[in-house]
Amino acid sequence: MDEKSDTAAPYKGTTTIAPGVLLTIARLTALAVPGVVRMADVPGGVDRIFRRSIAEGVRIEVEDDSVAVDLYLVLANETNAREVSRTVQSEVARAVEDMVGMQVKRIDIHIEDIDFGEAAG
Repeated sequence: MDEKSDTAAPYKGTTTIAPGVLLTIARLTALAVPGVVRMADVPGGVDRIFRRSIAEGVRIEVEDDSVAVDLYLVLANETNAREVSRTVQSEVARAVEDMVGMQVKRIDIHIEDIDFGEAAG
């Protein structure tokens, strides 16, 4: 008579991550970094309309189990663009790897504008 062990074998199956989940993780993580004011529009004309992996300020490409991210940012005045960019890269890579377990191939930062706020006047 065979006894069942207390530790069951792992379930078989797959997990699918929708591109929108990756877009949201990247966008919200980037916006949480001090110095990032908002996301900029992703450049591109008609091609942009037909691509599903684009959201406000974020473009992703998924290949196998890795992801490449382009982030289009507007930074606050008097911030160090290099430091903010590196922090965004680090935080977004960590968030994607921790939350969905995907390897990050690259994260490219595009600084599209600087927000000088309301002009005193």
